Amino acid sequence: MASTPRILIVGEDSVTTTLISTILQKNGYSILGKLATGEEAITKSAELVPDLVVMDVILSGSLDSIDTAHYIFQIFHVPVVFISGKTEENVLARIKYAEPYGIIFKPFTAIEAATITGVALYNHAHRIKTLGKLPFGDSQKMMDNAVEAIIILDKRGRILLFNSFAVWFVDVPLKQAFMRPWRDVMMFVSDASGEEVKDPVTDATRHMAGSIYDGSISLVTTTSKRRKVILAIRPIRDNHDRLIASFISLKENKKTYR
Repeated sequence: MASTPRILIVGEDSVTTTLISTILQKNGYSILGKLATGEEAITKSAELVPDLVVMDVILSGSLDSIDTAHYIFQIFHVPVVFISGKTEENVLARIKYAEPYGIIFKPFTAIEAATITGVALYNHAHRIKTLGKLPFGDSQKMMDNAVEAIIILDKRGRILLFNSFAVWFVDVPLKQAFMRPWRDVMMFVSDASGEEVKDPVTDATRHMAGSIYDGSISLVTTTSKRRKVILAIRPIRDNHDRLIASFISLKENKKTYR
């Protein structure tokens, strides 16, 4: 962990996010930014790798706070502290599934917010040793990869994250693809027959084993662009050995151009 802990603030209530940001800055923490949606939180966690995410239980967008926090912790090993009202019982009933490092209940004082944040950072510094390797390795390198398109799906096959190269590769920005089934964004076809390849993602997750397609296969985008590819798919388990996500790797298959 950096000498000055770096914290990402997430929530749709600007009053709450500004208040918590001010309190934590006064206590010596560095604030990486204030975001409103789960989509932004996942993307920025991959790009910036904060030491902690402080997240309101109420988020804008199509991904709720519980699922967002669960993905951030399981995929990037970034701890999450929630901010919640005591009356939000439907969210609080599910909050344990995200494995948060604490809850700051509203209305909160500066000392409460700073103490819970400090305890979370301290506990994670010790727990991180038991979490094992990151499922996707160094996420910053993954996001900057300029030769491999990387796409992360949730367990239902919906798109959670692209790296920059994938945006070019599949010809769709993440905002348009986020939480859409991957088959709405791309398809794979056999170069020999021209027919669609049987769902490779479902096949890999059903057997909980990685798959590589390095033969004559092409990706077809929604804009009708066609690219010959080497496709690799790997299911990802959480720390309870349950399927949490799928990792898709796409590389141009230059051998097929000869």
